[in-house]
Amino acid sequence: MTRIPILMYHSVTDAPNDETRPHSVRPGDLAEQLAYLSESGFTPLTLGDLVASLNKNNGRSMPAKPIVVTFDDGYADFHSNALPLLERYNFPATVFLTSGWVADAGNDAAGRPLDEMLTWGQAREAAQTGIEIGGHSHSHPQLDQLRTDELRQELRRNKGLLEEKIGAPVATMAYPYGYSSARVRREVRKAGYFAACAVSNTIAADRHDMLAIPRLTVGKGTTINMFKRAVEGNAVPLIYLRERILTKGYAVVRRTRYGLQRVRGNV
Repeated sequence: MTRIPILMYHSVTDAPNDETRPHSVRPGDLAEQLAYLSESGFTPLTLGDLVASLNKNNGRSMPAKPIVVTFDDGYADFHSNALPLLERYNFPATVFLTSGWVADAGNDAAGRPLDEMLTWGQAREAAQTGIEIGGHSHSHPQLDQLRTDELRQELRRNKGLLEEKIGAPVATMAYPYGYSSARVRREVRKAGYFAACAVSNTIAADRHDMLAIPRLTVGKGTTINMFKRAVEGNAVPLIYLRERILTKGYAVVRRTRYGLQRVRGNV
């Protein structure tokens, strides 16, 4: 069985606001983490390259120690703080971009960005350096709570805008908040995505559903010792015990809420 740690980052800054603080990482901590991965023999892949390798679609064999680094939402500090570090360590990464939150979205603006966001020009520049741009919905809703027509619009508008503005195919995405369902995953496939990330806080493996790939959260409270143990696959359930309990609880609440909406005819 092939096991691949897939890391989930958000904002990278020394001065997060109240809303991004829990999931933010200081640039110095990201530098230390990337240095560890590089020195420990990990081979970085984009999510698209990883899935292609698993499916043997790109003619390359899976490296001995693969790692995937992902960033959600598309904060402006990715361009100013994270991208230079990724380039220093020669690490490709995947940025899952919320198209309605882009700083210069104009008439396409939707949702409520949590902080300063990337511009389309910065996203294109990142893509030109080898960063994969993936989808993250248009307005960042809880996809599993939407009516099917709204869900389709969120997925397809996001994908269409990304491909138009970046000038490259978009085939991977991540669920806002990590939430999905069988219905959501069916629509993700119909929208043209071949892989999608959840959270789950477990090590990904080739046995996982490619439309529900688990990731490991890296945030403000992730010490370097926790980080090392997580990427090496040591005691991951214990490291993320609290997050996993909360995730299971939220899943029950969301299923109940969606069921009530169906009974009332709202979805």
